[in-house]
Amino acid sequence: MNTIEGKDVEKIIIACDAGMGSSVMVASQLAKRLKPYSVKVEHVPVNQIPADAQVVLCQATLADRARKANTSAVVLGFQSFLGDPVFDRVEQVIRDGGSLDG
Repeated sequence: MNTIEGKDVEKIIIACDAGMGSSVMVASQLAKRLKPYSVKVEHVPVNQIPADAQVVLCQATLADRARKANTSAVVLGFQSFLGDPVFDRVEQVIRDGGSLDG
């Protein structure tokens, strides 16, 4: 399991499987939420997670694939594209400090 301090997060990846609109929408919304903290948010297929990704958010069913695609990133799975608590947690840790494990 990898860990990162919220103050050190500069790049978050939203990883998807099929490239449908839901994950693109999540990336856009999260980018708006994290803009005040200068955190870059990108959307990529789960098998193409870049080496410089620090935090990867994906559906829980894709988490193992994401961990294999980037062994150094913190990988956090979510259940729902809308209103999942993981998005609030990521923003809170970046804003207020603390660490993310995954």
